[in-house]
Amino acid sequence: MILELNNIYKNYSAGDMEVPVLKDVSLGVKEKDYLSIMGPSGSGKSTLMNIIGLLDRPTSGTYLFDGIDVSTQNDNKLSRIRNKGIGFVFQNFNLMPRETALANVELPLLYAGVKKKVRKELAAAALERVGLADRMKFFPTQLSGGQKQRVAIARAIVNSPKILLADEPTGALDSHSGDQVMEIFRTLNKEGSTIVMITHEKSVAECADKIVVIYDGVLMSQEEYAQVSSRKHGGDVYEEN
Repeated sequence: MILELNNIYKNYSAGDMEVPVLKDVSLGVKEKDYLSIMGPSGSGKSTLMNIIGLLDRPTSGTYLFDGIDVSTQNDNKLSRIRNKGIGFVFQNFNLMPRETALANVELPLLYAGVKKKVRKELAAAALERVGLADRMKFFPTQLSGGQKQRVAIARAIVNSPKILLADEPTGALDSHSGDQVMEIFRTLNKEGSTIVMITHEKSVAECADKIVVIYDGVLMSQEEYAQVSSRKHGGDVYEEN
């Protein structure tokens, strides 16, 4: 297993009250898996993503990342694991506006202490993989939304991470650009990348090989979700944009 979550709970404090957000979540992801985690707003998707991405800690439960019990690691060690082990792709790209596409892709390598010449070679190769060999010197303002997301994907894969973690990767894109981005993810998975994608859109989730649903802080199969949804709402409660 690349990642293994066991009995994860996450509570937040609201005054004197403890508000449960994740409830007994267990999840395993193997090498080369392509998994979608789907659910409506307020279901706990973002909280789960932050825990998987080592951006937050659970209240209780254990999380093994590539065999390491991350609950026992300090913040500096978590930062190193995150930098080398996880490639992030966010809905809003999170690019540095005053840096070129090439410089943006170099950033994880810079933080990892990779030498300048090697950084540039690896960043250029990553941009080529996402079809942007001719846009390396362009700034984000000179790129379309789809191109910006492809730069973000190149940045996410440049370190050859153990896992790609994508949070609503098509949420800010038109349908054509979204389709192109999902095709890149499919190609990367075929080439051996492990992908976990958070989304509320069925059409995006269905690009993955496996789908699980988070609803009201509980992780479940699609079949289990259909039963819960039918009982509570008389139908599907996924949001569609």
